[in-house]
Amino acid sequence: ARRELLELQSQASAVESLGQAKAEAKARAEASEIEGQNQVSQAKKRSEAKKIESESTLSQQKAFQDAELANQEALTHLELEHAAAMAKVANGKFKTQVDCVGRETIMSMASAGPAMQAKLLGGLNLSGFLVTDGNTPVNLFQTAAGLIKKE
Repeated sequence: ARRELLELQSQASAVESLGQAKAEAKARAEASEIEGQNQVSQAKKRSEAKKIESESTLSQQKAFQDAELANQEALTHLELEHAAAMAKVANGKFKTQVDCVGRETIMSMASAGPAMQAKLLGGLNLSGFLVTDGNTPVNLFQTAAGLIKKE
């Protein structure tokens, strides 16, 4: 009976250590599974955070580019208005000069020779103008030489 008792105690001890080993293995497996799920969850959260950060950066860049585009369009519009105003002023100035000089004077200047044209324009205090009848081609090399004062 003693021997049976020792055998039973030995079997019980073996069953107990086997149960404990199974429980420890099961606990380690569950811990590993929980840890794996935790790492997957953390990776998803990091991915979401990167996505939000990228979308935010993209949104900021788009807003900056939109503002820059609007600014450039406004600047271009202002430049066009300025150019139109300056053209209107130049046109008015030319019309005033032509009106002051008179049509007959301009016609006589066109029919006069280049030296006489230069004298007439100089007498009217006009520089940088060229008078032509519109039919005769202009040799700009000779014209420029005639407009430059020689000392």
